[in-house]
Amino acid sequence: MKNFSFMRISLWVYLAIFFAYLLGPLVIMSATAFNSPSFPRMTPWECLTFEWFSALFQDERILNGIWNSILVGAGTIVLSVAMGLAGALMLTQIWPKLRATYYTIIIAPILIPGVVIGISTLVFWDRINRMLGLGADSWLSNGLFLTIIGQSTFIASYCMLVLVARLQRYDIALTEAALDLGATHAQAFRKVLLPFMRPAIASAAVLAFLASFENYNTTTFTFGEYPTLTIELAQKVRYGITPAISALAFIIVVLTVFAALANEAGIRRKELVAAARKKATVEELESGKLRLPGFLSSNVAAVALVVVACATVAVVGTATVYNPQQCIADVQEQKRLEADERIQELRRQRDLRRQQQLEEQGEAAPQSAPSTGTGNNSGFGGVFAPGSLSGDEEDGAEAEQEPQGNSSGFGNVFDPGALSNDGEDSGSGN
Repeated sequence: MKNFSFMRISLWVYLAIFFAYLLGPLVIMSATAFNSPSFPRMTPWECLTFEWFSALFQDERILNGIWNSILVGAGTIVLSVAMGLAGALMLTQIWPKLRATYYTIIIAPILIPGVVIGISTLVFWDRINRMLGLGADSWLSNGLFLTIIGQSTFIASYCMLVLVARLQRYDIALTEAALDLGATHAQAFRKVLLPFMRPAIASAAVLAFLASFENYNTTTFTFGEYPTLTIELAQKVRYGITPAISALAFIIVVLTVFAALANEAGIRRKELVAAARKKATVEELESGKLRLPGFLSSNVAAVALVVVACATVAVVGTATVYNPQQCIADVQEQKRLEADERIQELRRQRDLRRQQQLEEQGEAAPQSAPSTGTGNNSGFGGVFAPGSLSGDEEDGAEAEQEPQGNSSGFGNVFDPGALSNDGEDSGSGN
């Protein structure tokens, strides 16, 4: 019992981690579409805003990329589904010994890197264009044509796998019976086989469109003058993105969830109708009024669909009346105050460091000051000492105050008063 409980808890933990890893980035990116900062981020949360959806619908490059992606997707659906259906029919009718080889050849494009397919498509059709003597602006060099051809090369293989899975459950006796009743092969295909293959064709078309819409590796070499949405997004990421990209991601997620829930609700309704037919009476079958259980109570997908639809209507209604300008202005004012406080703090730290440096220099100055002794140990007799000139002047003043004793050499011949003294002596002598 304990082991069963442990396994059950482990399973729920694993599922929680798995779905958090799978859907966490989508949830976070979708939330950034409603935050006011100009760079996509979820934290810190500033203001609830819907302006990025408006910015998305005003971006001509994004809108042009979406339109080109729709055109390429439509062309890819037609070409890929047609080639996939032909390949599936050939695979079921080919000689059994060649079936494995044929299957390998058809599946090979899936294993080839998209970069190789893109380059080979560009080179091949450029050579065909030159062989036919057409100009550089011919339809063979058109980016729309090259992108559809390049993507259909490998997307047709995906379509073939979906169609083969459906075709393996087809009873070939139905076609043979139609032929025995006088129908042509075209009539048997159109009225017997094609209705049976319709669900698989629809699935293959959806798969082809999604694979074409998100393709980048092959498209980056062939788009020419028709950049798709993935090309535009890649170019925007190089030069900086805005939450408008998050708004686009949110819209794509909502549309995908809405389509998935609608499909599941439709499938569940068909199951309820089939179950009701089995239990219905003859009168109910003749009148066509079947007693179905509560649709919302027995169809979880329908309930989820109604919730998503109501939430979408609520968000759109809120966006039409909500104005985030006051909140954005308050956030900007708060950021300005925080920036001013930060600047003041940096200035205080700078002044404090400067004061500490001055104090350190003041403490180091007395320790490095020269001694005041009269001895002179420097070379050249202290001639180049800073106080040599002032010292000489003081010595000269002291020498003037001393008695005029003669201790100089040359008998005081160069004394300034020598000549006058000599004159007085000679005069008195005469």
